[in-house]
Amino acid sequence: MHRPGARRGRRGRGRPGARPPVRPRAGRGPRRAGGRRAAGPRAPRPARSRVRARLLGDLSRGVRATVIDVHAHIVLESVLGAAGPHGPELDDGDAATGHPPCFRVGGYTLVGVKYRGSPFMDPDLRLAAMDEAGIEIQVLSPNPLTFFSHVEAEWADAFCRRHNDEVAALVARAPDRFRGFAQLPMQDPALAVAELRRSVTDLGLLAPYLGTDLGRALDDPAFDDVWAACVELDVPVFFHPAPDGIDRPRRDERLARFDGDLWIGFLYEETLAVASLVLGGVLDRFPTLDVCISHGGGATAWLAERMEHAARTRPWGPPELADAGAVAARLRRIWWDAHVGGPTALAALLAAFGPDRVVAGTNLGGWDQSRDPTYGDAALDRTLAGNARRLLRLDRVR
Repeated sequence: MHRPGARRGRRGRGRPGARPPVRPRAGRGPRRAGGRRAAGPRAPRPARSRVRARLLGDLSRGVRATVIDVHAHIVLESVLGAAGPHGPELDDGDAATGHPPCFRVGGYTLVGVKYRGSPFMDPDLRLAAMDEAGIEIQVLSPNPLTFFSHVEAEWADAFCRRHNDEVAALVARAPDRFRGFAQLPMQDPALAVAELRRSVTDLGLLAPYLGTDLGRALDDPAFDDVWAACVELDVPVFFHPAPDGIDRPRRDERLARFDGDLWIGFLYEETLAVASLVLGGVLDRFPTLDVCISHGGGATAWLAERMEHAARTRPWGPPELADAGAVAARLRRIWWDAHVGGPTALAALLAAFGPDRVVAGTNLGGWDQSRDPTYGDAALDRTLAGNARRLLRLDRVR
């Protein structure tokens, strides 16, 4: 998700654009979830290197990191205003007058979050936070506030092109630590396919990173050309929700209370995304398409058996899902981001789907950040990193 938390990395030396190229900086080793060092004796655990550049090598030798974080949102100074009247706009606020910082996207304004001077906007601070958390590689993704899924296609396309160019430039400044996802103007699938091809073949970005509410269901045939292009390019597709009420009216005012759009609404959207992909036939139409859903797929782990029962007994049930185990077999094709909120939820995700298609995510710097995505399980760290290498094709020479 997208809101900075209270704990941050060490302060950098200014803002992006006013410094020499970013270089990885040594950190201070792994910490427990919450950022505090362990006190007293503890069981031995393989040490994580502070800086992995000498171990990672380039893509021609493959990537052998221990922690590869696929849940890493950024905000880029250079894309402010790139969507024209829709922004985004950033106001740092004024502590002296009590004016809070604000981030405006169209008619939606996020109040009280200061992006400047945080890992979201300062790559030095991000690298320092990664070092402290023992994260070797992050795959940088758009801020969900700026998916622009419901604005005019020309503004969405302009923003996506600028954003993808700037992500590629940021990756080039620290290629041993950063990789990048692409943002696409999904309201116009033809534009989306063109930008996907450019982002992957020209910019070297690894995969599209999309919202879950695209104005149509994910199984709408209008999107089939996008999924077909992913298969042709041999790249996965990642899905992450946006808060309710961005680019369109809020659908449920109850989610405005207690930040419910973040910890309830996101899970609702992710569960709907899984339903569209499985019950709507996307995975059947594209049997080699890899998809990854953020936050462990929402409530899917708890609803998988109920989903299968509905597909087998309700009148809309597709014939191909009528057999016992048919839904479960398709769920086993999906990849899941392990940023689920805590060890109990992670255990439930692993119990439901096993560890072989789970990848690490932290939302480092965000309100719900997890500085240790496996909560101290070094063996699981290695498993999830291997999964990320397979999912993102990191060992492939591009």
